[in-house]
Amino acid sequence: MQSVFKVPLALTVLHLVEGGRFSLNQPVRFLPSDRILPQVYGPLQDRYPEANVDIPLRELLHLAVTQSDNVATDILLRTVGGSMAVNGYIESLGVKGFHLVDSEQELHADDRAQYRNWFEPAGAVALLRRLSERSPLTAEHTRMLLGWMEATPHGAHQIKGQLPAGTIVMHKTGSSGTREGMTAATNDIGLITLPSGRRLAIAIFVSDSTADTATREAVIARIAKAAYDESIQSKK
Repeated sequence: MQSVFKVPLALTVLHLVEGGRFSLNQPVRFLPSDRILPQVYGPLQDRYPEANVDIPLRELLHLAVTQSDNVATDILLRTVGGSMAVNGYIESLGVKGFHLVDSEQELHADDRAQYRNWFEPAGAVALLRRLSERSPLTAEHTRMLLGWMEATPHGAHQIKGQLPAGTIVMHKTGSSGTREGMTAATNDIGLITLPSGRRLAIAIFVSDSTADTATREAVIARIAKAAYDESIQSKK
């Protein structure tokens, strides 16, 4: 699953905000123990290498979803009570096949840990459809989350790669590193806005591949374009 889990995590956080447990404006402490060392993709950690600062919850969510910030993600995961809280909420939505165990810090410490975090593609599609068609969140928070997913600079050559220019895509990528020529995960899940205004939910997971980055991303792009084309043809 890799960073794909940041969407279910954000949903969980926003659900707890709506329940009054948290506020989007409340400060959350970035602790030294939250740092992922020696190296990790984390704009928050780059900005505050010594930690010990308070970050608004809203900013942590934005960093996690739009920038895929691993450190901000782990702070959110700690704040909500860990992986079981996320698993429980996603299950309560009737979504099957989601299983979160390890944090980003644990994933970066042990390559084998990534196989304990998984999301069945059908489950990812079900979650996206729920978010799009009958969101469990308020209209305001749904727009905010989808806006963050649309604004991400990541995955330009994946789901978005071969779609017509200007197509709106709200998505979340998830990628592993490459070890000994094999890449464990190149993933992208998202909502593609069709010309009619309807949205197409799609989840593509490329696992344990020896192909290079361009090939893996092109596979995702071709699948997304085929699904897009079929969706348009079926409505003619």
